[in-house]
Amino acid sequence: MKITCQKSDLLKGVNIVSKAVPTRTTMAILECILIDASSGEIKLTANDLEIGIETIINGTISERGIVALDAKKFPEIVRKLPDNEVTIETDSNYKTSITCEKLKFDIVGKSGENFSYIPQFERTQPINISQFTFRDIISKTIFSVADNDNNKMMTGELLEIKDNKLKVVALDGHRVSIRNVDLKSETSDVKVVVPKKTLNEIIKIIDGGVDDVVNIYVNDNNIIFEFDRTTVVSRIIEGDYFKIEQMLSADYDTKIKINKKEFFNCIDRASILVHEGDKKPIIVNTGDNTMSLSISSHFGSLNEDIDIVKEGKDIMIGFNPKFVMDALRAIDDEEINLYMLNAKSPCFIKDDEGSYVYIVLPVNFNNPGAN
Repeated sequence: MKITCQKSDLLKGVNIVSKAVPTRTTMAILECILIDASSGEIKLTANDLEIGIETIINGTISERGIVALDAKKFPEIVRKLPDNEVTIETDSNYKTSITCEKLKFDIVGKSGENFSYIPQFERTQPINISQFTFRDIISKTIFSVADNDNNKMMTGELLEIKDNKLKVVALDGHRVSIRNVDLKSETSDVKVVVPKKTLNEIIKIIDGGVDDVVNIYVNDNNIIFEFDRTTVVSRIIEGDYFKIEQMLSADYDTKIKINKKEFFNCIDRASILVHEGDKKPIIVNTGDNTMSLSISSHFGSLNEDIDIVKEGKDIMIGFNPKFVMDALRAIDDEEINLYMLNAKSPCFIKDDEGSYVYIVLPVNFNNPGAN
């Protein structure tokens, strides 16, 4: 094999597929990036058997072939090459030379014959969504996915299409994040749970705008994301997702309209007094036109009042400050509405159009006013 390409194109391709290199594996071949120049285009591939990524880069093929190169050393070499044209050439024993200007690396490659290519299946009825929108709705929900795998379904996000609307749901037992978006093209109904890792890597790779499209294909075991010249294939999480409809009760006794930035800044200031591992809640106490926020820890305490517009009953309720801040970061509106039933029930942050719903469960606290 002999190929020639620009260092910038090679580096971009290597950075994309490196996200699918396994951190640990018993299959040595998967510790490699595959360069496949056997079919008239230069394709880079990595696969950890849960997620596989392939991308096509620009370049010239002088001799067709395939080689697998170490996924740690090869990217490091590419990053340190001069910003110029790169030639990669292998011999019959997969010894590989990487040449750029006056520099030449000789490294040991492997046969790509035993490499696990990403799964292929018939691609019909694609789900089309703009790259900008997809990245936006995933980044504004994925923080609610559980980090541990005590419950497998909580380690992924639900992507559900019904009546040509895409709903994305993430939850971890303490909060729920939901985003809804209308799809522009007719799409069949789909319900699938995609691992957090897959979605995290995709939103790192995607850099397109509103007019650039992601095509999504689903079968019984896998989901494919195609965008630009990159394909990401992931296993889906099998099982029944949580029945979130029963969480979305419309009942509330208190509705508060508040400036999002002021609310966020107040909680941010309060968080100075709390270590990340502490379970100190921020306590919200509403009056007619004012919300009082307070927090107390061994470092000290904070009390601050914010102007609000309130409908319904007064309420005193406690929250994990991080969970509220995560939700507020994901909202672009200047003013937001909070809906609460009582101190033991979840708080809903949602807009009138139904484009987002953030649910935060309350935290128990000692009411200083209680007898």
